[in-house]
Amino acid sequence: MTTANMDAIHEAILDGADGEVLGELPLPATMRAAVVRREDEDVFAGVPSAEKDPSRTLRVEEVPLPPLGAGEVLIAPMASAINYNTVWTSLFEPVSTFRFLERYGRQSQLGARHDLPYHIVGSDAAGVVLRAGPGVTRFKPGDAVTVHCNDVDLQGPEGHEDSMLDASQRIWGFETNFGGLADVSMVKANQLMPMPTHLAWEEAASLGLVMATSYRMLVGENAARMKQGDVVLIWGASGGIGSFATQFVLNGGGIPVCVVSSPQKAEVLRDLGVEHIIDRRAEGFTFLDDDGVPDEAELRRFGSRIRELVGADPDIVFEHPGRSTFAASVFVCRRGGTIVTCASTSGYLHLYDNRHLWMRLKRIVGSHFANYHEAWEANRLVDLGMIHPTLSATRPLEEVAEAAGLVHRNEHAGKIGVLVGAPKEGLGVRDQAKRDRHAAEIAKFRELG
Repeated sequence: MTTANMDAIHEAILDGADGEVLGELPLPATMRAAVVRREDEDVFAGVPSAEKDPSRTLRVEEVPLPPLGAGEVLIAPMASAINYNTVWTSLFEPVSTFRFLERYGRQSQLGARHDLPYHIVGSDAAGVVLRAGPGVTRFKPGDAVTVHCNDVDLQGPEGHEDSMLDASQRIWGFETNFGGLADVSMVKANQLMPMPTHLAWEEAASLGLVMATSYRMLVGENAARMKQGDVVLIWGASGGIGSFATQFVLNGGGIPVCVVSSPQKAEVLRDLGVEHIIDRRAEGFTFLDDDGVPDEAELRRFGSRIRELVGADPDIVFEHPGRSTFAASVFVCRRGGTIVTCASTSGYLHLYDNRHLWMRLKRIVGSHFANYHEAWEANRLVDLGMIHPTLSATRPLEEVAEAAGLVHRNEHAGKIGVLVGAPKEGLGVRDQAKRDRHAAEIAKFRELG
């Protein structure tokens, strides 16, 4: 399906062509892209969420190249990755993402370009700049970049203190079109960051969304503000987002209490320096009864288990599973502590005893992705070799629906990468000496994935 022009672009990138060469290569009229179609919005009507299959709606098709406007950049993603938002898009839940594209289309002439009968998905990418639109000054053709998914215009006053508060803030590839699971993607210039020089394409592409989300939740000024010595309970500590939370806590002088679901993951975490681990499955923790009501005895048993390990209640609870864990998160958090939440992968409707919140002066902080500065700082830590990818598997673009199905059924660990322009894993490393210095740590965290 890939056109000859796209093949030439990929070959030039793999051969290390400079920006002048790439800038002169003609772009194809069409490209491969992972899309969902508006005509399929009702295909899952009446089907329970667990039984929905992304392969019925998420497919790779030939579509026109994205248009390019002022302040925007066209990139050739060499790799991308699967996030839960791609799964949600393919299942049209909790709402169809075509509602987001329609709303964007009503905003402006530039926004109208996104309102199409198909949605190109993907909120992660590592690749090379192909074209820069008018007004772009920091990046140029030939630059190797990673992409963070905060799409924001910053034309209103509210976003200039924290762009995540901007009224126009959107998640690229989820609430916008032209995402990273395509031969060519369109992003705003302020979404780009230099690609860490010691990583392969698929490793760099696995970082953006989950890593920056973890950074904001724990390290930045806008959420939990972790400090040295804080006890941090981390749900799903071997997963895509939890594995980065574990790294930030260890690097920041905190004390992680990691919840996993297998002895194998527990052993890998111990090898990485984590001392306090709870295997939720082995210890039989189930926090909701058959009616979905929190089981107080189980909550107390879980709190006792944490105190047995670290001698204290958690200062911070890193919460993202949602319905299945939220009552426990509120219950075990220390008096005056913080539950920081960014998702609800097990369900959005949470039931918990509010007395445990207000009578003990705890706070719940909602956190959503990260602003440019937070994403940039997280990416810098990767380039310094302080944070590492936790990539569990890599699939070609043609198998994107199968990869999304694994995430939907929770049959994965870490991140699942997707090769787009790269023909195989391991390509794109530009500083082999630096990679050699961090090879042992990279291997360990890949094992966690």
